[in-house]
Amino acid sequence: MNPSASGWIKKLLIEVSETSCTELETSQFYHRLKQTGFIYGSNVSVVLDIAKPFDFTDEERCKINLLVTYYFIHEKEACTENLTDSLIRYYKAISNKKRSIFDELFGDKSSDSLLEKMIHKRIYIEDNIISKSFNYFLINAFLFVDVLGYQRFLKDESNIRDYVNNLESALETIVFTAIEAKSKKTKYDNNLIKLFEESVRHKNSVLPSYSDAVKFISEPLEKLYLIDLVCMASWSDKVIDKEERDYLNRLKTDLELQNEDITKSVDDINTFYNKHKDDVAFLQSKNLAQSFYDNSSKVVSKLIKRNSKRLIKELSESKEAMSLLAQSTQRNLTDEEQKKIQSQLLDIFKSIPSLAIFMLPGGMILLPLFVKFIPKLLPSAFDDNRIENEDV
Repeated sequence: MNPSASGWIKKLLIEVSETSCTELETSQFYHRLKQTGFIYGSNVSVVLDIAKPFDFTDEERCKINLLVTYYFIHEKEACTENLTDSLIRYYKAISNKKRSIFDELFGDKSSDSLLEKMIHKRIYIEDNIISKSFNYFLINAFLFVDVLGYQRFLKDESNIRDYVNNLESALETIVFTAIEAKSKKTKYDNNLIKLFEESVRHKNSVLPSYSDAVKFISEPLEKLYLIDLVCMASWSDKVIDKEERDYLNRLKTDLELQNEDITKSVDDINTFYNKHKDDVAFLQSKNLAQSFYDNSSKVVSKLIKRNSKRLIKELSESKEAMSLLAQSTQRNLTDEEQKKIQSQLLDIFKSIPSLAIFMLPGGMILLPLFVKFIPKLLPSAFDDNRIENEDV
């Protein structure tokens, strides 16, 4: 099951329907989802290990976690409508009618294909794979708001767009209050602010007051999610200080939670960050250029591996492209040769849908990386400088 290829939703739903995930209590499922990093905007694993082993990207894990969570909510609410159809109606209901990010998708006749495209658009902060390479932050950190909105939608469809907007605004008020209260902000704090700001769907000029925001948070899952976001906002250098704990205790009282709810949330964020500190983007300190190179390299390498058989077949039919790629391992190509190989590679990419990103505006930026990685797939005769089993 490949979440970057068409048909993944239907296949995943078959796999998840064969599990017993819905036997869990909602709070238990939420905790397991939190362990994947989905609640924190950093998907390091797949919830309940539902999908069969595969070398998933962060974005693909996010897609799986989001859909499995939707499935769990759908089943728990005993919805009789098909999950795919209900999700499409939900996303249409919460979209901005004047300027929907889904407008260009609604002509898709296949419901599965339409939902795949909708989810693809929702998980990204910026729906441009080239610009994503320049950022630490790829994944929308407020995706669980969509889940909470869907849960409400299954109970009451009226005013659902207002509910989602108001929930997001309430969370924004409380979380940013926690961050702004810090007398000294670390790089983590600044990165987190940027992540949250870029994840907000609706930019409201006037946010609700703290008291109004707290009054809006009433459902159990809303409360758990809010406390986890505040703990995420309070965490810095593995320490949640006295002022931050006072703020958490204030929330505990206002939301009518128990001490153990706060303690567990604090322990969970500490455990997650300590265990996955090398996997969470906003805990890193790479510069812009290194971030771009690392993200782009991962994308290109993944695409090459997954499409290796078709690539070799297509390349073998283009003798000039093969020759230029082989020569690129031993010398720098001339400008004219680079233009030739770009043109021929783009023709090849048109026959492989997964490689369509190279044809997007700015896609040429990734071609040098492609040229760097692709010779590893070619027969060794094409690379005189290759040393087999060399540890580099």
